[in-house]
Amino acid sequence: MSSKGNLSEDAKLQAKNAAHSARPWMERFARLGYATEGAMYTLIGVLAAGVAFGVGGRATGQQGALEIVAGSPFGGVLVGLIALGFLGYALWRGVQAIADPDGEGTDLKAVGKRIGYGVSALVYAALAFSAVGLILGSASEGGGTPDDWTALLLSWPLGQVLVAGVGTVVAGLGLRELYQAYRARFLEYLKIEEMGEKVRKWSKRWGRLGITARGIVIGVVGTFLIRAALEYDPQEARGLGGALQTLAQQPLGQWLLGAVALGLIAYGLFMLSVARYRHIDTDRIQ
Repeated sequence: MSSKGNLSEDAKLQAKNAAHSARPWMERFARLGYATEGAMYTLIGVLAAGVAFGVGGRATGQQGALEIVAGSPFGGVLVGLIALGFLGYALWRGVQAIADPDGEGTDLKAVGKRIGYGVSALVYAALAFSAVGLILGSASEGGGTPDDWTALLLSWPLGQVLVAGVGTVVAGLGLRELYQAYRARFLEYLKIEEMGEKVRKWSKRWGRLGITARGIVIGVVGTFLIRAALEYDPQEARGLGGALQTLAQQPLGQWLLGAVALGLIAYGLFMLSVARYRHIDTDRIQ
């Protein structure tokens, strides 16, 4: 018994030492992930603004933006860096979901937020692998699109209910983003004391504008998922790019798309500020 107990204690000690050694790298990965997220949303916003203001561009999401970067000079290197950043972001979101480094707690609200972190980890891990596929030339055209995943879910038992539920949750997340923008709760996660007055002021403005724009787009995505469920048609599902294209097709769509595009640029700038000033407490990671 004592031998087994010693082995167990040794395993725990090794795991603790490994976690301790990984903490500095985890913070670097997290900050790289936030910076990559910011750069990608800035690019997506710039491309959408180009469409809105008639100077060229493309209303697209992360996958489309990756393809554009891949076709640029030094595209392979840039996409490789983006893949690393997305992987870092996925790892950090996974840590947030499992280890709760932000001290969210275990109440219903906190559990919902941590589930959201877990979903985000999966999404960005998929984007990282997609970026690697672009570098290797093995990315399948149109693979892994929202309508593909919706079609898969609809094929399951009670698939319509499941898709409608997912759409409702996504639409709810969009509303939550609008509330967060209104309350400016995002400031709680930033090192306000290290910011100058000008940086603090603009970070708050970028955060409010950017999170509002992101909330609108997420709400559109959720609405189309619900529509796909009700009509039993996966083609109704939209991702970020599809949501932007839908906004452009509405009355006064050019102005609506332009406003959201500028908001997404603001969100990208805000995420760059988050990369620099966010509280990342790796001591909570066990």
